[in-house]
Amino acid sequence: MGKLEKMKERYDAIPIPEELHVRVRQEIQKSRRQQEEGNHIRRSFNLKKVIRNMSAAAAAVCILFTAALNTSPAFAKEASQLPVIGGLAQVLTFRSYETKQDDIAISVVIPTIEMIADDTGITVDEINQEILARCSQYADDALARAEEYRTAFLETGGTPEEWAEHNIKITVSYEIRQQNNEYLSFVVRGTENWTSAYRESLYYNLDMATGKIVTLKDMLGDGYRELANESIRKQIAEREENGEVFWTPEEGGFTGISEDAKFYINENNRPVIVFEKYEIAPGASGEIEFEIGEK
Repeated sequence: MGKLEKMKERYDAIPIPEELHVRVRQEIQKSRRQQEEGNHIRRSFNLKKVIRNMSAAAAAVCILFTAALNTSPAFAKEASQLPVIGGLAQVLTFRSYETKQDDIAISVVIPTIEMIADDTGITVDEINQEILARCSQYADDALARAEEYRTAFLETGGTPEEWAEHNIKITVSYEIRQQNNEYLSFVVRGTENWTSAYRESLYYNLDMATGKIVTLKDMLGDGYRELANESIRKQIAEREENGEVFWTPEEGGFTGISEDAKFYINENNRPVIVFEKYEIAPGASGEIEFEIGEK
């Protein structure tokens, strides 16, 4: 692959902020109002010129803005104070690509956290490096698993055409669960549509004042495990009364949270403990969540 193709790939991978589209539309509308004061022919000509110029500038501005956020702490600090685009200084897409290999589709979107290292010396470099490493490793491992599956499928009589019909897809993506002045909470997911055995969800909860990872102990106190276990048992009993099915402890159901229990922080600034599919209930229940705290 030549340099131009590689540059095009990097350019295509840059997400254009929705706020930038809004600003572009606002400027176009402003230009239209100004041109209405002049002559009709000149108005039409100038407006088309403005639109062309702004469309070309939008892509360039997006590239410069995204690059500046990732390379200039000073610029990121100023951007975080802007009323419209400040949120972009918190979580950005670091790498995004889609490809297909041997009829195996791969879609990867890797996030990076941007926090301003001012007098407090806040840095999230280690977290970003961990996210990048784990997302990349998951994508590589998932591709290897799919290739092994493909080889076994073909060696046992399957045809390439039949394999293509499987529509195998590997996905790495992220979802922001909460972002306010106190916490940033998001989950990074890796999934393979042909198996749930290797599904992986990584939850990250950060204290916005320090840039440090927030734990359940930080949120619930020293007795966090007893508090969470009591709350979950109570909620399970209530849900069972409403017809939900959970495995018993003897069947491998809930017996208590572990020290590294997965959780995110919701809009109420409360921890929500998450159990993976099949972990404490039949697969039909999917992921199961329990909000911990007073309701």
